[in-house]
Amino acid sequence: MQELNDVLSLIDGYIGGSTWFVFLLLFIGAFFTIYLGFPQIRYFRHALRVVTGKFDRKGDEGDASHFQALATALSGTVGTGNIGGVALAIHLGGPAALFWMLVTAFLGMTTKFVEVTLSHKYRETDNKGLIAGGPMYYMKNATFKIGNKPVKLAWLGAVFAFATILSSFGTGNLPQINNIADSVYSSFQIERWQTGLVLAVILALVILGGIKRIVKVTEKLVPGMAILYFLGALAVIFTNFENILPSFISIFSDVFSGTAAAGGFLGANLAFAFNRGVNRGLFSNEAGQGSAPIAHAAAKAHEPVSEGMVAILEPFIDTIIICTLTGLVLLSSGAWNEKYQNIFDYTDVDILGASFDENNEADRQRLYSYLVEGADMKMFTGELTITDGKITDEVTVVNNRSIAEEVIVNISQNGEWVPYTGTVEVTNGDVVVGSGPSVRFEGKSLVHSAQLTTFAFKKSFLGENGKLIVTIGLLLFAFSTAISWSYYGDRATTYLFGTQYIIFYRILYVIGFFLASFTPTTIIWTLSGITIALMTIPNLIGIFWLRGEMKETVRQYWIDFKNDWPDAKTPR
Repeated sequence: MQELNDVLSLIDGYIGGSTWFVFLLLFIGAFFTIYLGFPQIRYFRHALRVVTGKFDRKGDEGDASHFQALATALSGTVGTGNIGGVALAIHLGGPAALFWMLVTAFLGMTTKFVEVTLSHKYRETDNKGLIAGGPMYYMKNATFKIGNKPVKLAWLGAVFAFATILSSFGTGNLPQINNIADSVYSSFQIERWQTGLVLAVILALVILGGIKRIVKVTEKLVPGMAILYFLGALAVIFTNFENILPSFISIFSDVFSGTAAAGGFLGANLAFAFNRGVNRGLFSNEAGQGSAPIAHAAAKAHEPVSEGMVAILEPFIDTIIICTLTGLVLLSSGAWNEKYQNIFDYTDVDILGASFDENNEADRQRLYSYLVEGADMKMFTGELTITDGKITDEVTVVNNRSIAEEVIVNISQNGEWVPYTGTVEVTNGDVVVGSGPSVRFEGKSLVHSAQLTTFAFKKSFLGENGKLIVTIGLLLFAFSTAISWSYYGDRATTYLFGTQYIIFYRILYVIGFFLASFTPTTIIWTLSGITIALMTIPNLIGIFWLRGEMKETVRQYWIDFKNDWPDAKTPR
């Protein structure tokens, strides 16, 4: 697993985790924000009126209402990213990472507006009479110009559709069940594979019903789960009300300098916070990824811009509201930089060939250089000696980017975990899995993802019951995301291979859902970053190429709107 994670991390470093990808995402959002005159501000009120159905026409073509399309798209975005993704971003980049998530969301409101409008404009009807849409259809049907020569980019649509199938696993499937299983295990000690098996069966029953069953489920799940999570988050924030103002200040104070060491957190520089914040922002609201346009394509509308207006609301609800709430929970509770007793994933463990003390400033700086700046570090290689569960060699165990304390190595005997005596093979700081007895490392360290949010939610007047809100909220959030993304994969499969192959895709989707429930979390997040980037890049290229058509489409919308609704107020 460690070797697999190393390979995936290397690939991700050149794509989703690279600086150029982050800048591409922000550039497209900033460009269209200026090019279209800040539509996320000017059209926001109008978008609220559109989603209520105020300007609907009888007989509009589509399979879902504006609200149902929004709920389906939100159920695809409001998920692990809002609970585990925010926690991972702050774990890696400190409070400043949340600032970059918010910047990504603000610019992403325009990006969503553009991609949904263009995709809705070129949607089609498949051979079963259902609406099919998404970036692959505007790539296939729109006329692009290279110089003065008009061309079609059907090949780019095929690339995007294939990337969508991959990302349906990397975004909507694997991270969702992985975080659900972790949270359920933390709350109820139910084995991860058991959670995965039960939910995989339920998932299969839902997605076999197609889009009409999906929208009926999501329009009921989304409002309820949002209210539950909102109330639970407020309970934590107001219990720790004295930390609200300092938490807000911490989000903005270190934006351009990085976050200094605090508690078990060893620090992060500007580049680290920026990169992780933007990446987790994209994972959370998917603006620019091209996923939401697939859901919005099913909306009933006689023209495309109104549905683009509805899409403006998604990053606002998903990231600016829900992710900010999660961030304030993590920061005001102080959970983000505290160490907790946990079981270590081998993919998160490094065994250093020297003893470090985090209370020693020189040692902290050396670890900071290694973890944040990528400096070389002497790693332990050889047989690690364990006596009654305790490591006797002069080493430092780093777990989740923090010095692990009170480390115990246990082995399973007769169904129970007991202290181990013997040796463990380690190569270049990594435990060699399968070379000896199956042992597990436990101790106190920082935690991340959904597990961190679970600990934070306990720090309110609800006490231990707070973890139930995270578990139930994550179950609803993440499961609805998995449902919606199965539909995105369906549409991409239809585009590439035809409707007859959808059943095979759904079977693979359910199998992957089950397997990911007990796969190491770090591998899941790394794979997710790769697939998101592969899907996002062709979509960003496509919408930028059609910038002139987008501007003309919006201009014509307001002309037609004024004719149809002469008494309605329009944005200035």
